[in-house]
Amino acid sequence: VQLQASGGGLVQTGGSLRLSCAISRPFYDIITMGWYRQVPGKQRELVADLSGGGRTNYAPSVKGRFTISGDIVEGTVNLQMDSLKPEDTAVYYCNFKRGPVYRYDYWGQGTLVTVSS
Repeated sequence: VQLQASGGGLVQTGGSLRLSCAISRPFYDIITMGWYRQVPGKQRELVADLSGGGRTNYAPSVKGRFTISGDIVEGTVNLQMDSLKPEDTAVYYCNFKRGPVYRYDYWGQGTLVTVSS
């Protein structure tokens, strides 16, 4: 099973980027899809996730600027990032969580987002 992420790149402050991720084999028991990010020397942190029924969750630092969307059945998740700031610079990872009976996390390979000031 692989997660293929795309859409990272270099953008100026205030610009926009859209990240996309797809799982190679959708599972019936995916409970959450999301995006995390990590900068060198820091722990990976949740940016946003999407659960069944369309429930979304955002980190306070991105609320109002980022929008997560996707289709759990198809196994695709997107992250629209607007009003980007230099502090958004990080490697972004998509994540799919299976559960509740068989719990497993799948991670994408990471895509670099760089926001220049």
